[in-house]
Amino acid sequence: MIKNTHPGLFIDFEGLDGSGAPIQASLLSGILAKEGYRVHLTKEPTNYLIGGLIRGFLTKEWKTTPECQQLLFAADRAQHLERDIIPKIASGKIVITDRYAFSSVAYGSLDSDPDWIEKINEKFIVPDVVFLIKVRPKVCALRMKDGDYGLELFREEQKLTQVWKTYEKLSKKYKNFYIINGERDETEIIKEIIDITKKMLGVADKKHK
Repeated sequence: MIKNTHPGLFIDFEGLDGSGAPIQASLLSGILAKEGYRVHLTKEPTNYLIGGLIRGFLTKEWKTTPECQQLLFAADRAQHLERDIIPKIASGKIVITDRYAFSSVAYGSLDSDPDWIEKINEKFIVPDVVFLIKVRPKVCALRMKDGDYGLELFREEQKLTQVWKTYEKLSKKYKNFYIINGERDETEIIKEIIDITKKMLGVADKKHK
């Protein structure tokens, strides 16, 4: 992936379904905005046309192959970057996204070659900071299944365990990945995230002076 050369900071939140990553992304956005920073909160899949197609197969409204799914994710991401992310970081804003290419690789590894998924995303910019919220697969599965302790829960836990293993590999491969313990008090979690973000903002300011 390509380094961000724009003045704005690009932050990505990742994690298993049920980890609470979207909540942390929203909290960080709100806190930074209150402190006077120009912040834009976004997510993937987007609300654009291709994002709507993606939500359709995620909710099982239509079916396609895993390869087609990943190509749609990449196309949605390309539009997301062109129309939303890049113009805003180019203007100096902080862009915070709930999920990005790393979600495609981690979840796509369940039924596709993760190396191929990385390949089709290699022309996109890499975030300056990636917050990977760590919550045990079993805990995430319980949160999503709302107390269902049957075979389906066990299968979901197994799936999330595999996804997490891929996330861990990505965290070692790319710089500025921060694994955040998401099983703590919410105040402790967001404090750690804010401290890291402020340090990265300082680095970004020095880089562009």
